[in-house]
Amino acid sequence: MAERQIKPWLKTALELGPPLLFFLAYMKFQDAQVTIAGTEYDGFIIVTAAFVPLLLASIAVLWGLTRKISRIQVFTAVLVVVFGALTVWFNDERFFKMKTTLVYGFFAIVLGIGLLRGQSWLQFVMGDLLPMREEGWLILTRRLAGAFALMALANELVWRTQSTEFWVTFETFGLPVFLFAVFMFQARLIERFSLSETEDDAGDAG
Repeated sequence: MAERQIKPWLKTALELGPPLLFFLAYMKFQDAQVTIAGTEYDGFIIVTAAFVPLLLASIAVLWGLTRKISRIQVFTAVLVVVFGALTVWFNDERFFKMKTTLVYGFFAIVLGIGLLRGQSWLQFVMGDLLPMREEGWLILTRRLAGAFALMALANELVWRTQSTEFWVTFETFGLPVFLFAVFMFQARLIERFSLSETEDDAGDAG
């Protein structure tokens, strides 16, 4: 089924809205305490419990509007549900913090496996959006695999050594800004290995 086009601002709001709302909700309710069935839950657990259905709802709306969900979104949603549930069930915020390490670590490992096979699995996901020669894809994949590995290590270091408030801010803004900067610095690489329309058409014909 072909992807339906929606306004860019709406797509961005659906993708970035839940993390931003998580951040705002935590800043407001971080000192809250709720007792349910004799168990006391702090603000982080409360906000996490609300975040999981919010994320699933935003993905459902995005799918309903576009009829397309990326593999990355599906994988991330699964981890959010699993580790969000573990966080609430065991009343332990460490599970949700580990989720970010696993997401970026998984991306780094998957891209690394492809590179060991001499392949760019990133090209498989993004090739239609970014026509580029195979050599360029391999270079870009190596750089992003390294970036994802660094992000996974950084998340581990931050959640284990810093306050929850610092981690929430770091996870909401620090990691995405870093990843955005990494992509921006690839402009020269993309320009260097970009396929011309003639080369792209020849590849499609082959």
